[in-house]
Amino acid sequence: MSAPTASLARTPLHDRHVGLGAKMVDFGGWHMPVNYPAGILEEHRRVRATSGLFDVSHMGELFVRGPGAVAAVQRLVSNDLARVADGVAMYSPMCNPRGGIVDDCIVYRVRADELLIVFNAGNIAKDLAHIRSVCGDAPDCELEDACDATALLAVQGPTATRILAPIAKLDGAEITALKKNRHVTGSIAGITVRVAATGYTGEDGVEVFCAAADAGALWDAILKAGGHGEPDGILPIGLGARDTLRLEARLCLYGNDIDDDTTPYEAGLDWTVKLGKGDFVGRDALVKQQAEGVRRKLCGFVMKGRGIARHGYAIHGVGPAEGAGPLLGSVTSGTTGPSLGVAIGMGYVPTASAEPGAPLVIDCRGKLTPAEIVAGPFYRRPPSKEPRT
Repeated sequence: MSAPTASLARTPLHDRHVGLGAKMVDFGGWHMPVNYPAGILEEHRRVRATSGLFDVSHMGELFVRGPGAVAAVQRLVSNDLARVADGVAMYSPMCNPRGGIVDDCIVYRVRADELLIVFNAGNIAKDLAHIRSVCGDAPDCELEDACDATALLAVQGPTATRILAPIAKLDGAEITALKKNRHVTGSIAGITVRVAATGYTGEDGVEVFCAAADAGALWDAILKAGGHGEPDGILPIGLGARDTLRLEARLCLYGNDIDDDTTPYEAGLDWTVKLGKGDFVGRDALVKQQAEGVRRKLCGFVMKGRGIARHGYAIHGVGPAEGAGPLLGSVTSGTTGPSLGVAIGMGYVPTASAEPGAPLVIDCRGKLTPAEIVAGPFYRRPPSKEPRT
C-alpha cells in the first residue's frame, strides 16, 4: 500500500501538476506526476520531436563554498574537478570505501571557491550525511543545504532552447549557443535563474535552477513560450516518459542500474574514474579492481522476441534448443523503447558474457524470450535535429 498523500513531500509545483490533471504517485517519498492526460507515449514522442517540460525540483542541491571547496569535493568524487573550468558541469559518482556508488551527481563549478552539487531525490538524507562526512571538516570550506530553497526545471527536446530564446537573457551567452555542460546565470521571463546545458533524456535542452518561490511563475512562462496546448507545442512530462527517455539513451538510474554495491567500472562508467588525480573515497578499491579486472559488467540488450524485460527478471545464457542456459544475472531496467519500436533493457552479466552480439534469454514471468547484447546507447539524437550553433 502506498503512503498517504499527506505524508509525501511536494515540490513547489505540486498544485500545477494536479491542476493539469496529472496522475500522481509516490516516488521515493515525493508526490510526483507519472504522466499527464496526453499519456506516456505522447509525452515521450513530444520530447523527441519538439520539447517537454519536467519538474525535477525533488532533486537535492548543496553548495560547497570557500578556498578549500575544490580540494574537498575532489576527495568526494571519482572524476577530476581540476579539469573543469568555471561555468562547466561535471558528472561523477560519489563512492564508498569499497568503490561502490553512494550516488551519482553533477558538480557545477561556479568558480574556484563555489561549487553546486546536485544529487538524486531518493538519496537526499544519505547523500547529505555522506558529503558532510567527507567534506564537513575540510579546511576553508563551508556547506550549504539548498534543497528546500531551490527548484529545478528541465526543458528538453530539439526545440527547447529555441522556444526559450525570446524570454531568456543570460549573462554573456545566447541560450541557443550554450554548449554541452556549460552553465550561466541570467533570467527567464524576468526570473533570476541558472541555466545549464545538461539533461537526462538523450536530447538537447537545458536544466533551469531558480528560487523555490519563483518555480510556479517560471513553469507558467515556459509553457506559454512553448505553445502548450497547440499541436506539437511543449508538453509537461511525467516520470513515466522520463524513464523511457533516459533508458533509450542508456543513462543509469540510481537504485536500479547503480547502487552502493556496484562500482563505476562494473557500470561502464570508467570515464568518470580518474585515479591519477590523487586520493578520493573508494580509490584504493578501484585501483585493485582495475588491476584485477571486473567480474561483471552492465550491458544493454535488445529483445529479439515478444516480451518486455522488467526490473528483476532473470537473465540467462542460451541453452540447448535455444532454451534458458545458466543464470547470468537479472534485469536492472527494462521497457519498450517508444522511439525504437522494440523492447530494451540493461542488466549485469559476467564479463565473459558481456560482448556485443552475445545472445541472452530473458525469463519474462516464465516466458523465455531471446535477446541480444548491444553496444552504446539504444537511441542517438539525429544530427539534423536543431544543431547547436
